[in-house]
Amino acid sequence: MANTLQVELVAVEEKIWTGEADMLVARTTEGELGVLPGHEQLLGQLADDSQVRIKRAGGEQLTYDVSGGFLSVTTAKVTVLAEQATPAQPTSPAASH
Repeated sequence: MANTLQVELVAVEEKIWTGEADMLVARTTEGELGVLPGHEQLLGQLADDSQVRIKRAGGEQLTYDVSGGFLSVTTAKVTVLAEQATPAQPTSPAASH
């Protein structure tokens, strides 16, 4: 069994991010879901206006705001097909000036 996930995050118009990850967390219409290597296959509908978090080796985390779409987990990879996906903006007090 592999120790990492192959992840592909795709929006309607473009591929947003692809690579290896230790874990992926997404909110579906059924609730929040964490996907680790070896996860059972599934297809889920992403919750509107939610986030997808990709946790990489070394503690790096990539966060994307997504609107609509689907999450597909197979034995080969995890695919997030969102209607829209943009990098989440960190909240900072200095950003309001």
